[in-house]
Amino acid sequence: MREGLDRELNRITEQTIRMISVVREMVDKSAKALAEQDPRLAQEVIAQDSQVDALELQIESDVVTIMARQALVASDLRFTFTIIKALTDLERAGDYAAHVAEDVIVLAKEPPLKNYITLPDIGRRLTLMLDLVSKAIAERDIEAAKQIFRRDDEIDGLYEEVSRELLTYMMEDPRTITKALTLGRVARSYERLGDHLENISERIIYWLTGKMEKKPEDVF
Repeated sequence: MREGLDRELNRITEQTIRMISVVREMVDKSAKALAEQDPRLAQEVIAQDSQVDALELQIESDVVTIMARQALVASDLRFTFTIIKALTDLERAGDYAAHVAEDVIVLAKEPPLKNYITLPDIGRRLTLMLDLVSKAIAERDIEAAKQIFRRDDEIDGLYEEVSRELLTYMMEDPRTITKALTLGRVARSYERLGDHLENISERIIYWLTGKMEKKPEDVF
């Protein structure tokens, strides 16, 4: 009986890793689309959002079925609750990647405000965070989950850097305001995406240890 349950739980893990992979691809493409001002690639990101939504619904249904049919021990329950919570954060992460792509389409209609370097770099860093999420879930790797905290700190720092730079542009030349505000939305989308990955890391640590771990600044 335990062997059958383990197979079902492994299948849930595989499906979740698949969902993470799709979100990662969306984030990666959104960063490339921004750097290259490529609306075609941005459209691909937007199209993939429905795939993420479908995966969320399928995995959630499978998890609920397992919980209804199987007698789960404490660690199994923590795993299933972790996956259900992670699904919501992954779906939102996909939404934010799509939001970035939508803004890229707007930005690509006019000459760029500048060479976009920092924002695509944030996107690439987010793909590394998603790799850590996959590793933490697939390998039950607590250290990988904790690394996500540190990576999110980097994202927050870059977000503040970009926000200050965009404010300077707007103050020096009002003609840049519309474009700078759009870039600010991109930065905010990436920053919020990172927060959702941090949420997942907290749940993974809870699954593996039975304790909820938060960054010190999140406690207050």
